[in-house]
Amino acid sequence: MNIGVDAAALGLSNATVARTNDVNAGYWNPSGLIHLEDNQLALMHSSYFANIANYDYAAFAMPLDDQSAFGVSLIRFAVDDILDTTQLIDEQGNINYDRISLFSTADYGVTFSYARDLPIQGLSYGVNAKIIRRIIGDFAKSWGFGLDAAIQFETENNWRFGVMARDITTTFNAWTINEDEFAKVQNAVEGQNQELPETTEITIPKLQIGIAKSYRFHYDYTLDAELDLNVRFEENNDVISTSFVSINPALGFQFGYIDMIYLRTGVGNFQNELQIDNSEDLTFQPSFGVGFKYKGIHVDYAFTDIGDQSVALYSNVFSLKLDFSVFR
Repeated sequence: MNIGVDAAALGLSNATVARTNDVNAGYWNPSGLIHLEDNQLALMHSSYFANIANYDYAAFAMPLDDQSAFGVSLIRFAVDDILDTTQLIDEQGNINYDRISLFSTADYGVTFSYARDLPIQGLSYGVNAKIIRRIIGDFAKSWGFGLDAAIQFETENNWRFGVMARDITTTFNAWTINEDEFAKVQNAVEGQNQELPETTEITIPKLQIGIAKSYRFHYDYTLDAELDLNVRFEENNDVISTSFVSINPALGFQFGYIDMIYLRTGVGNFQNELQIDNSEDLTFQPSFGVGFKYKGIHVDYAFTDIGDQSVALYSNVFSLKLDFSVFR
């Protein structure tokens, strides 16, 4: 749920919480759904780690009336056809390749989003209700639930502000472990995996705070710029980190021509990385992207990393967005 969606946003290094205003706002800031003028559908697929892992996303959103909107999205991240070799050696100590089986591990996230205008001009709020399903073959399964809350404010001179609070209830996952399958793992390597793992997981809250400004030049040219601060309540390698909170900035720029062609770039994931000589170097990761819009069809591409979390720094990401106004 932390990887991110929409190649347009990923090309901006995820600096989009203040200006998101389409179907993908259900993920980045649900209050942005209030800007929908018609139904929208979004799709994204990306493969990671030499096509071993697949990340898929689909979302649909619609305005309910002139003051509220609703959206639903599904995210799946999975590694399929993993070799289960726990039974490779039979009771006589012989290697028997026929005893190898396959299993998959998959994480699913379903999000229901609601947005509504507030009485103050330009101010809206949004909430997400999330259901998490995680499956590791026949070994273990879990269910999880969580809530997000967000606000967005737009001024008359094209300044935008946004705050997204993720997992405000500390998203909770409860695992059920198949003890018969676990017994096979216990016996696979003597002296290892002798105790059942923890059966509960807690996801701590996170904040994303953004400020954005839009400019238009000579009617045909636009520039959107946004600065975000990603706040986590833990100590890590972020450029600003204390025992209580860590802050990681992200900056994104989108240049548009006749509202049809877009060039994007961003920089984020600022980290204090420990070197061999125990010194620390400040590192960061740039992102790049392009987009094309024709009537209600949007096609976007980003060259970016997998949610600032993978060993493989960069991946190619494509996404599609369809505005139903094209059919009207």
